[in-house]
Amino acid sequence: MTLKTKRHATALETISVVVPEEHVEIFENALGTICPTVGIFEEDSDKNIWRLEGIKDVGYGEEELANALTLANSISGISPELHRKATESDGWLARTYEAFPEQVIGKRFIIRGTHLDDTPTPSHLVLTLDAGVAFGSGEHGSTRGCLIALEKIAHSKPKRILDLGCGSGILAMGAGALLNKKVLAVDIEPWSVRAAKQNVIRNGLRNLVICEHGNGWLSPSIRKKAPFDLVFANILARPLCKMAKDLAKNLAPGGKVILSGLLATQIPMVLIAHQRQGLKLQEKIIQGSWAALILYKPTTS
Repeated sequence: MTLKTKRHATALETISVVVPEEHVEIFENALGTICPTVGIFEEDSDKNIWRLEGIKDVGYGEEELANALTLANSISGISPELHRKATESDGWLARTYEAFPEQVIGKRFIIRGTHLDDTPTPSHLVLTLDAGVAFGSGEHGSTRGCLIALEKIAHSKPKRILDLGCGSGILAMGAGALLNKKVLAVDIEPWSVRAAKQNVIRNGLRNLVICEHGNGWLSPSIRKKAPFDLVFANILARPLCKMAKDLAKNLAPGGKVILSGLLATQIPMVLIAHQRQGLKLQEKIIQGSWAALILYKPTTS
């Protein structure tokens, strides 16, 4: 394997905080205000302590970061120390590449970084992404769970498919490639939509995956195409709970939803919020500390 690295124009730094599990989401959002990707790593499994890391340009977004952390401290009631360390761009890219070799997921999928030169296994559906962006979030366990869940429900042959909060577009591309159906991929972050569009073109799926910028269920394109037979929502536990009512309203009878971005310990909270809206649990999929849930909307008699 040959690692292709290119020098970053400005100096990079890694910023990090260490927090209890119940505050992970709050501080992930805080670091995410200026860091394109935020990694989440288990620091102490016995005490449920997690480390959050983000990479950013030195000096970039300092005021926004300070304001976001002040808000996070106020909401959580804790004030974790912000750690900083210089990060060599070439070294960071090399470590990122080494940490994410070709990944075989389930029975059908292979995820590969653009840095890999060797030939992938021909019997699988291969999705190629920029490793520095696609795997920088530290949430690949949730992505794996979603793709495994997709394989499990593929036999239902959903026609109207939505990837809500699409990020790199990996789930939308997986659904488009596996089901040969058009998929609407929507994200609130413009840079995510740009990255998703590039990945869709890179994987030859531009005729199947449509990437658009939008604000969740308020997005005109989503409202126009609803109800959906399959929805991916690989976001975070609390936003999932808040959107449960809108999700149920926009899911067709018999439709399925794959929820992820939640820790296994957060399953009860997310499950209860959706069961209150009439959705039923089909299956739980655990990948390390992360979980994916397959839920369905019962058909009316």
